[in-house]
Amino acid sequence: MKSVSVLVAGLCCVLLASCAQSGSGPLFDGTNSNKWNTTGQVSVADGVLTLQGADAQAILKNGKYKDFRLSVELQTTSGGKGAIWFHTTPTLDKGYRIAINNDRADPVWWKMSGSLVSVRNLTKSFVKENDWFKLVIAVEGQAITVQINDSPVVEYIEPAAPYRSETNHAALLSEGTFALVSEGSGSILIKSITVTVPDPNVLGPKDQPASANDEQTDPIIRLHQEDFPVLDYHVHLKGGLTKEQAAIQSRKTGINYSIAPNCGIGFPVTNDAQVLAFLDTMRTQPFILAMQAEGREWITTFSQGVRDEFDYVFTDALTFTDNKGRRSRIWIPEETWIENEQQYMDLIVDKICGVLQEPMDIYVNPCYLPPQMQDRYDEFWTEARQQKFIDALVKSGKALEINELYNIPNKAILQKAKAAGVKFTFGSNNVTPNVSDLAYSLRMKKELGLTPQDMYKPKIKI
Repeated sequence: MKSVSVLVAGLCCVLLASCAQSGSGPLFDGTNSNKWNTTGQVSVADGVLTLQGADAQAILKNGKYKDFRLSVELQTTSGGKGAIWFHTTPTLDKGYRIAINNDRADPVWWKMSGSLVSVRNLTKSFVKENDWFKLVIAVEGQAITVQINDSPVVEYIEPAAPYRSETNHAALLSEGTFALVSEGSGSILIKSITVTVPDPNVLGPKDQPASANDEQTDPIIRLHQEDFPVLDYHVHLKGGLTKEQAAIQSRKTGINYSIAPNCGIGFPVTNDAQVLAFLDTMRTQPFILAMQAEGREWITTFSQGVRDEFDYVFTDALTFTDNKGRRSRIWIPEETWIENEQQYMDLIVDKICGVLQEPMDIYVNPCYLPPQMQDRYDEFWTEARQQKFIDALVKSGKALEINELYNIPNKAILQKAKAAGVKFTFGSNNVTPNVSDLAYSLRMKKELGLTPQDMYKPKIKI
C-alpha cells in the first residue's frame, strides 16, 4: 500500500511539473541563443541576436507561459519589421502578436511597433529605424498591456466573448511559448530578452471582465479585425479633456487619435512660439499631431517651417470675407449676412474652391452650410455645385473629411469624391470631452465601400 502511495505521489509531481508555467529569467542575454529554435537568417554576433529578411524565426524551446512580463531591447534597420508572438506554438497556429515596425514609408501605416495586431493596431510611430528601444509586453489575467520606452501604448482586456473574424480566430489568450518573427526586407536586432513570471500565490485582478468592451456590439474591433486603419484624424483637447484622459480613452475604445490645436487669430494658439510650446508638450504622447488652421490669414500668421512640424495641416471654409468685405464666421448667425440664399450658396462654393488652393492637406467640416440653411442641405448642394466642388477638390489633391460633429458631407458628395479617387479621413471635431465613436464615418465607409487605400496617410514625424 505504501509503495502505491509513493507511486501516486510521484506521478502527481510529474503531472504538476508538466503543467507548471516556465520560470523567470533571461531568455537572451547576448550569449544564450541556444534557448531558441531558429530558421532562416538568424545569427548572434557581438551580443546581438539578428533576424534578417522575410523568413527568419526564433521560437523559444519548451516555453510555457500564461501570465508574464516580457521585456525586449531591440532595434530595426531600414525595412526591418516583424512581430513578437506570445501564447503561441512552434507552428504559430495560435496566440497574439505584437508588431515590430518603425518604417514610416510602409504602405500599411496603421500597424506600427507596439500594435496588438488585429485587436489594437497603432497608427503612431514612436521610434525611428536604427534607434534602440524597449518593448514590454505583459499579460495578467485577461489584461494585455504593451509599453514602448516605459510609455503605455496598449491596454486591452479580452472579454468573455471576444469578437474574432475567421482570419483571426486563434488570436486569444491561453498559454504557450514566445516567438520572434522577421517579415521585412531589413533586420530586427535584439540585445536582451527577459521574462518575469508573477507569484502564482498572488491573486490577479477580479474586476477585469466588467471593464472589457462588449465586442459583440463594438464596431471598432471589427475595423481592426478587417485590417482597416482606425484613426480619428480630428480630435481637440476641449471641454476639459486632457491629453492624459484622451490617451486613456483612446486605449479603451481602440480608436487612435490625432490631436489638433486650433491655430489662428482669436484662437488658443496665435503664433509660432505657441505652436512650438504645444508641440514640446505633445511629442512623446501617443497621438498623431495635426494643425487646425483657422481663418484665411493662417498662411501668414504661422511660418511654413513651424507648420511643417505637424504631421499634417487641415482647415475649413467656415471663415471668410464676404462680397461686402465683412469677416464672416458662418457658424455664427450674427456674422452671416444672407440677402439672397442662392447667391450666398454660390459664394460659399466659390470660397470653398479658394480654400482648397491653400497649402494644407485635408479639407475639414466640408461643405458646411450656415445654421439657417442646414435644413435644406440637399437642396442647396445641387448637382452642378457638387461637381464644381469635386473638380476643385481633385485638382487640389487634398483629402476630404467625413465629419462627425455635423454628419457632413452628404452621401451624394462622398460618392462623387470616391469615384474621383479622393482620399478620406474620419473626424470627430469634438467640442466636449466625449470624442465621437465615428458612427457617421463608419456608416459612410460601409455604404461607399471604402478600403484602406481610400484613406489619407499622415506624414508622421517624431
